[in-house]
Amino acid sequence: MANRKNILFGIIVLSFIFGCSSSIDTSKFNAEEYYNYIIKLYNDEDYEKAITEFQSFLLQYSGSSFNGNAQYYLAMTYSKRNQHLLAAYEFSKLIRNIPASPLVPDAQFMLAESYAQLSPAYPLDQAYTKKAIEEFQAFIDFFPSNPKVEEAEKEIKALNERLAQKEFESAVIYEKMEIEKAALKYYSNVAEVYHDTKYAPLAIYKKVMLEVKKGMNNEALADISIFLNRYSDNSYAAELKEIESKLTSTAKK
Repeated sequence: MANRKNILFGIIVLSFIFGCSSSIDTSKFNAEEYYNYIIKLYNDEDYEKAITEFQSFLLQYSGSSFNGNAQYYLAMTYSKRNQHLLAAYEFSKLIRNIPASPLVPDAQFMLAESYAQLSPAYPLDQAYTKKAIEEFQAFIDFFPSNPKVEEAEKEIKALNERLAQKEFESAVIYEKMEIEKAALKYYSNVAEVYHDTKYAPLAIYKKVMLEVKKGMNNEALADISIFLNRYSDNSYAAELKEIESKLTSTAKK
């Protein structure tokens, strides 16, 4: 029994010794060696340790030529861990503090993408959605020839669909509650602000139906005209043309 305890103790001691000996003394590295060591941690997906070492590097070598890269990959490490708010903060630091870095365009795109990842389902608060759109638009404005511009435009379109859906569903709720003034306002907002989304033609159609119901014939005719000019191929176009004809005939009597 005593021998077994001694063997177990010996294994524990040896494990501790080998564990300590395998640790790397980064204080002996120069900036390039230290950076390469941390990038290996990143590539090996040892993200928790990479974050600590990137933070240490940025404090120790703040004037290094590797500083911009270290800042970018610190942000990317947070992104890989799905810590998107922290990632956004670190990407913004690179953009703000190291504007000459060649990684600034990538950082701007990833800043927008971080907020897009934080964007919730449409019924919830859409502050992050709006922030993502703002940052994607900044990317397009500042780097119009970047290969990722097309992707950024697609992201903006998808995010705008979410905002349009939130506004449209609010209008539907107000209409069901017979708070018709608010419903008309929200339908109008969808039609004007999000005119290139799939909810815009439906919003105008629903608005026209509500205006006809309330006897707002002039307003209905104006909205039908807008609809037919913008969405002449839409499935609701034929129905709205019939309504337009009836309202016009009524107005002439």
